[in-house]
Amino acid sequence: MLAALRALWAIPAPGPRSLQSAPAFMELSKLCETRYGRGAARFALSTALRSLGLPCTLPAVHANLAQDPEQAALALDAAFTQTRCVRRHMCPLDLADDLPPLAFGPVRVGRFSADELARLFDAPRLARNFPAKPLDTVGLAQFHWLVVEEDIEIDPRPEARSIPALFMDMSRDVGEIDPHLGRFPQSVEAALFFLLLAPWEAWSTMLEVDWRGFRLPWIYTIDEDLFSWPKPPPNPDSLSLEPWIVQDHDGEDIELERPTTFPLVDEAKAGLSRCTEAAWTALRTARATDLFETPIAHFLVRAFLADGMDEVMAHMTAIEAAVGMEADHRKKLLPKTAPHRDLSATDRVAARVAGLLDDPASAQLYKDLFELRSAFVHGRAGLQKVSTPQQVSARELARRTARALVDVAQDGRPRSDAMAGLLDKGVAVLAASKAKGSP
Repeated sequence: MLAALRALWAIPAPGPRSLQSAPAFMELSKLCETRYGRGAARFALSTALRSLGLPCTLPAVHANLAQDPEQAALALDAAFTQTRCVRRHMCPLDLADDLPPLAFGPVRVGRFSADELARLFDAPRLARNFPAKPLDTVGLAQFHWLVVEEDIEIDPRPEARSIPALFMDMSRDVGEIDPHLGRFPQSVEAALFFLLLAPWEAWSTMLEVDWRGFRLPWIYTIDEDLFSWPKPPPNPDSLSLEPWIVQDHDGEDIELERPTTFPLVDEAKAGLSRCTEAAWTALRTARATDLFETPIAHFLVRAFLADGMDEVMAHMTAIEAAVGMEADHRKKLLPKTAPHRDLSATDRVAARVAGLLDDPASAQLYKDLFELRSAFVHGRAGLQKVSTPQQVSARELARRTARALVDVAQDGRPRSDAMAGLLDKGVAVLAASKAKGSP
């Protein structure tokens, strides 16, 4: 392999019109096919050689990015024999205020220096593949980041990793919908769900603008796999910047830019410090139980990613997913002797919310919001605009419900038992509140 690589490294720039037709490349391709038995890998090899800095593919100004043939041989051998790789999702937290650094599970949140971002993005590999599109690590370092890593199994066939579309099973229904998949990778949505259990709506100082502490406009994913084709580097101009006027030593105004932020109250830093490894472990424990088999996380994250009435609807659906039961709407599934059988579906969910939160007022809040939701769904005339307090109330109630359910799930009770217990408790809480004359 080393001799074949040295022959490739000796090809002068700008290289052959078709690298895959070059004798040295064809020799390397045949050698790898024989040695590793992974099938033909011409596209994968071409991708890998570019990422390793094959000299004839680099502009003269980037000649220093070429690895030597010995390093390339070791990297290629590792790529052909690896069965797993690290997949890293780089998620910019656009509009984020000054957040404290966080670390839990495979997740980090914080600001990173330009050098740290260069390592996370694998800047040399990007420069070799996209020499005309430099990675602006200085600009990207102005922002906070959510970084999620996962260890994934990879296809042993290099060509399938390089051009996966050509290896799709076309006999299946390629248009089928997996109802459990969201907009973002599951590992990212799991991290988002964890962060969204924090009371961002209580920390926001601009609720009429947005209760969120950040937005997530895009994700950049890197696979530590030589045979996968990297995406073009992201541009910091795709994130929110605002003019910033400073004065130089002569008193002259200089117009710069800085990130736009959603300012939070000071208590937010202390609150976020509770996003610990222990809290992450508790959430993972809860999500492994059947209390979280329903799409609670799916809809809480969907609400974060949505706007307008879609956001409110997603929050209401998250509550129903958390404490609703099929039998609430199909009374025939309930035994005739079942307690509270006379309650309507809405009242049953409202009672469970009250029992879960130990808060009688939450039941009426749920019913008010459910009435708003029903008026929208059924197209009633005269539906008024949804106020900021209503929007924020839906978010707060959904978040509190999901967060409280994490605690309930720690004892591992079956969902049916937990829901029955919450209904009993909720009915009692509401009866006691009514006896006291509370609303």
